[in-house]
Amino acid sequence: MSTPLVSVICLSYNHEQFVEEAIRSIQHQTYANIELIIVDDHSTDKCVEVIQKILPELSNSRFISLSANVGNCKAFNRALEYVKGDFVIDLAADDALMPNRIEKGIEAFRDGSERVGVNFSDAILIDKKGDSIGLHSDRFPHATIPQGNIYTHLLHRYFINSPTMMIKKKVLDELGGYDESLAYEDFDFWVRSARQFDYSYTPEALV
Repeated sequence: MSTPLVSVICLSYNHEQFVEEAIRSIQHQTYANIELIIVDDHSTDKCVEVIQKILPELSNSRFISLSANVGNCKAFNRALEYVKGDFVIDLAADDALMPNRIEKGIEAFRDGSERVGVNFSDAILIDKKGDSIGLHSDRFPHATIPQGNIYTHLLHRYFINSPTMMIKKKVLDELGGYDESLAYEDFDFWVRSARQFDYSYTPEALV
């Protein structure tokens, strides 16, 4: 099985309480070929201090500390300029990957058609203490999640848990990254990408 490079962009903004757990979740992946790009969007808490303390332990990583708050979409695009991987994960610093998330994503892309540009999965919902409060699939059962050409489905209802996405780099390249005029990218990204690429769903809680 090939092991393409996977780039994880970890976006932090006042996530002092959570950012270390997010970064550790990348360290503890069962898949090895990962690059990590951390972007702090000019936090006003001690988020940068937490990140800098961990940095010496991280291999194949880059830290970008922005001098002004630019928002989620612009911050992501700044990191995207440095991405070398064939696949990208957009990880907010208050989320965490399950240890096999990247391995499962690579398997899904390997087993899917060439048209698949995005893989997404079920997720464990947690509170601020990290305690489980349910699954995404409690409200959106696996059997109801469409795959393949999901464009028309997206226009009618919500069903993708955004933090679970793993994206082919070429999808982001063709779209020109996130739309920087928006505060959040989710729906815009789904609609624009689903016009050109298929989606695959992994019915496991991977985030």
